[in-house]
Amino acid sequence: MTVTTPGETLVRYLQNLRDALLWKLEGASDYDQRRPLTGTGTNLLGLVKHLAHVELGYFGDTFGRPTGVTNPVDEPGGDDNADMWVTPEETRSDVVGLYKRAWAHAAETFDALGLDERGLDARGRVPWWPEATNEVTLHQVLVHVAVDTARHLGHADILREQLDGAVGLRADVDNLPADYDWVSHHARVEQAAREAGHPGLVEDA
Repeated sequence: MTVTTPGETLVRYLQNLRDALLWKLEGASDYDQRRPLTGTGTNLLGLVKHLAHVELGYFGDTFGRPTGVTNPVDEPGGDDNADMWVTPEETRSDVVGLYKRAWAHAAETFDALGLDERGLDARGRVPWWPEATNEVTLHQVLVHVAVDTARHLGHADILREQLDGAVGLRADVDNLPADYDWVSHHARVEQAAREAGHPGLVEDA
């Protein structure tokens, strides 16, 4: 069995999340990847774009290794949600390529600082955090980015299921029971909700 450091373990889990997020794009049309599916405009490709800029900032600027890529939020006249959606001029390849560029830059940061105990204690500063709390360690930032990625992957799970019913944990392991009767399960959950919300309500014949 291969023994890994805590830092290597964090990076491995982060990479699993990254790969799963990109998998959620597979098979969806260009329109479906971009269109808003919530009242706040959340969309699949926008989540990828957002997380690309998250990594470029946290694993770049935070540790004195800027990439030169400007987050659209920070551009003159930039909107607070400018990194959460994709303009018509940006292609899926552009966005996915930016995300993978962010991965590569993060890997260079990990190599430069190390993923052993000493490397995880390496100090950085998050420029956009309040001064009182913006001094961080690589360990803290790795956890922060992994948690943020997991949260947005959960958003992507739901968005994709809403689009076309596609579900699953990741490409190689869907983590779902085989031949499960989802229609009956949905009905069972709906009935339980109705009965809880309306005591005495019985299923219509």
